[in-house]
Amino acid sequence: MTAVEPTGHLPAAEPTAPSTTPALPSTPLERRYRRLLLAYPRQYRATHGDELLDVLLESAEPGRSIPALKEAWGLLVGGVRSRVAHQATGNVWVDGLHLAVTAVAAANLAALLPYAGTLPVWTLLSALALLAVLRGWVRPALPLTLAVGVKAVAIASGEQPFDVTLLPVHPSWLADQALFADSSPFAVAAAYAVVLAGLVVLASVPRPALRARSWWWFAAVLAAAWAGPAWMAEETSYPLGLPRMAVEAVAFGLAAAGCYLARDHRWALACGIYLLAASGQLIIHVEQLTRQHLAYWGVLVLLAGWAAVAPFRHRRHCMD
Repeated sequence: MTAVEPTGHLPAAEPTAPSTTPALPSTPLERRYRRLLLAYPRQYRATHGDELLDVLLESAEPGRSIPALKEAWGLLVGGVRSRVAHQATGNVWVDGLHLAVTAVAAANLAALLPYAGTLPVWTLLSALALLAVLRGWVRPALPLTLAVGVKAVAIASGEQPFDVTLLPVHPSWLADQALFADSSPFAVAAAYAVVLAGLVVLASVPRPALRARSWWWFAAVLAAAWAGPAWMAEETSYPLGLPRMAVEAVAFGLAAAGCYLARDHRWALACGIYLLAASGQLIIHVEQLTRQHLAYWGVLVLLAGWAAVAPFRHRRHCMD
């Protein structure tokens, strides 16, 4: 591996020595190892990346240009475990509550997003509320969430606070029915009440205790907002969008995996609070639920249950 001397310590006899820009990997094997090491968090790579790379290169068979499959898999798994462990820091209950508030706020934005053409200001305010939650700005998120929540509940109730909105609110291509057509004011209020209650609790936490969340949450919002291909009968009174179900199932699966790998309950707490907020819709439509609804809910409950018990598993390896 090509060595680069630190800035300010170049020998005087070598004025044409390399600059401070790191040299490119000299072999295909080294380049591929570096790509695999991207699975690890940046901080870990900065501290141990070069050392780990040297060990890998020294132990590689002569002439090899591609990492062994078992070795590549081990690096990927180790990187994922390291990232999960990096996320499992700080107060479990505070971080779990922040995750739950983020998830419910994302679901609230996803409900409004298909109607952004008719409700541009309120959709923007909802997006700003989610942004504030993601960055850990709890106090700005409180009034934004309260204002959007009041407007959303009013639309579901047929009221006109703040401004006049033509009802029903028709959707764009992302959805196929009017806003809150299959919901009730109580279910809408419950979803925003969960976010507001969580923000009130988090407002008492010092700012450094809240981590900034990933921007991928906005991609999840866009996916969940799409009604997606029809997979329920047309006469179903409470249709569920397939993309939203996929987003929720993947999120719950990742949460359960995080609890398993880190032996930490923060993701289980977030799943439980999200299920509590989402239960209102199913309770309202309890008489219209189909096997598909029950299967969907059963999957989420099963994953949330796995997340809750996974941290109690026994250790099998000293480095596990």
